[in-house]
Amino acid sequence: MAGRIPDQFLDELLARVDIVDVVGERVQLKRGGANYHALCPFHSEKTPSFTVSPTKQFYHCFGCGAHGTAIRFLMEYDRMDFREAVAALAQMAGLEVPEQARETRVEGQDELYRVLARANELYQRWLRQHPDRERAVGYLRRRGLTGEMAKRFGLGFAPPGWDNLLREIGDRDTLARAGLLVTREGGGGYDRFRDRIMFPIRDRRGRVIGFGGRVLGDGEPKYLNSPETPVFHKGSELYGLYEVLESDRNPSDVVVVEGYMDVVALAQFGLTRAVATLGTSTGTRQVERLFRVTGDLVFCFDGDEAGRQAAWRALESSLPALRDGRQIRFLFLPEGEDPDSLVRERGRDGFEALLGQAEPLSDWLFDHLAEAVDMTSMDGRARLVDRAVPLLRRLPPDVYRRMMIGRLAGLAQLDAEYVEAVIDGDHSVSTPQRAPENRRSSDAARAVRRTPVRLAIALLLHRPALGAAADYSGELAGLEELPGVELLAQLLEITRNEPHVTAGALLERFRDSAHETSLWRLATWDHMVPEEGLEREFADAIARIRALRNEKRLQYLNERLQRGELTSDEWAEWVALKQR
Repeated sequence: MAGRIPDQFLDELLARVDIVDVVGERVQLKRGGANYHALCPFHSEKTPSFTVSPTKQFYHCFGCGAHGTAIRFLMEYDRMDFREAVAALAQMAGLEVPEQARETRVEGQDELYRVLARANELYQRWLRQHPDRERAVGYLRRRGLTGEMAKRFGLGFAPPGWDNLLREIGDRDTLARAGLLVTREGGGGYDRFRDRIMFPIRDRRGRVIGFGGRVLGDGEPKYLNSPETPVFHKGSELYGLYEVLESDRNPSDVVVVEGYMDVVALAQFGLTRAVATLGTSTGTRQVERLFRVTGDLVFCFDGDEAGRQAAWRALESSLPALRDGRQIRFLFLPEGEDPDSLVRERGRDGFEALLGQAEPLSDWLFDHLAEAVDMTSMDGRARLVDRAVPLLRRLPPDVYRRMMIGRLAGLAQLDAEYVEAVIDGDHSVSTPQRAPENRRSSDAARAVRRTPVRLAIALLLHRPALGAAADYSGELAGLEELPGVELLAQLLEITRNEPHVTAGALLERFRDSAHETSLWRLATWDHMVPEEGLEREFADAIARIRALRNEKRLQYLNERLQRGELTSDEWAEWVALKQR
């Protein structure tokens, strides 16, 4: 595994690469004032709302909320993962990715791919020629599968027996490392997959990286997957994604199902955009990977309790990946049905009609949370807010998040600004009020509430060099409980130690952190401070924070004074504070 890419390298990379060049190679940009503008490449629009800032080195769409540095742009637009994007930008800038952070090739990696490919060939051959093949062929025929479809997905057959692969391939160590051989403590080993229909799992390059095996007969487990190996990571891969992209590089949506046979059956009926998770709950990395392929996901689950629990786990994992222009819906199937049986019963058109009835994530989230509370009572609505807040905190900062906050506020009969402050961890907002009946959800996009800490952070993101002008660390001592102070302290430390860091590099430092949402919100906030007034406003914001610290300290000393507990040093401090 590669090590973590150092922050200093990312800072230098983002300082050397001009985001205008990166975006401009892919999107037609037009200069407008200090920034560049374009039609957003991440959602359909007729009026440009996509802005690229050469000074801050990030992009932001005021229509759909898409935002990021040059790294994120390559990840979203070119569908790269993080390391691929960094490597591409490094090549553009003439930099070498630090050796310890490179994607290191696992020793013997080529041998792993070779053995996995050879095993796949053998499984397919045994499905055609093995003496026991009729049981496997009969099973696939009963499921209505054609030979053409079996060939397209590379289906195979692992015969009964303990050493079929071992006898054919013979490389015991590599078979074990590839997850195809189970080793015994005392030495020796046996084939992991026996008497099963085999489903090869491919990576984006079409290489076989693992297998899923469906048992023939009543054995357990019903489905057996390859274990984690140097080339196979269940939390990142999806069965059928390679085949989806072979059929359509830009599918309108992708359907996520639970079984391998569901994927194959749907493809046979012409619905070639289905994938399946690999025997585990859907993870955020898998959702992000799918969103590089399409903007619309439909999770298809059984309608029973187990299916709904699996759907809820998928929802929780999906929230960090949701931004405007991306949509997730949930389809719960009738009891006793699965995608395989339904598409055979109703055909492609009937199944497509079901997909059209899938419930949007926002509706299902609030419906699910409201099921367990009494929405007619104040206590019940308070419980709804308590359950919803941790979920909405996971959403990236954009219009969708604000609309979700507005919806929660409407259900709870609270002011949206108060709910938003609670989600952001700001407890200084006044007592909540009932939201007016005629307030529209678009009000959720109102300006950020102005506080000294928020203003200081926003100005630092606008001009990071402000933090290098002086050592402000002492100004924040004793204010750790004040919302945002911890984040401000981190930003000040970074900008003091690295005075030439860009705003884009600062934001990249907090990728996937608890502060990412708040930072992007402040980075795109119109703080209405002119360029020539930045230094003065920043100093004033720090002075107001200092005043808050002094006020808090004076309150503490007053309490000690009233109890007669002031020391001589504290008395002198109390006098000095009273005179300010």
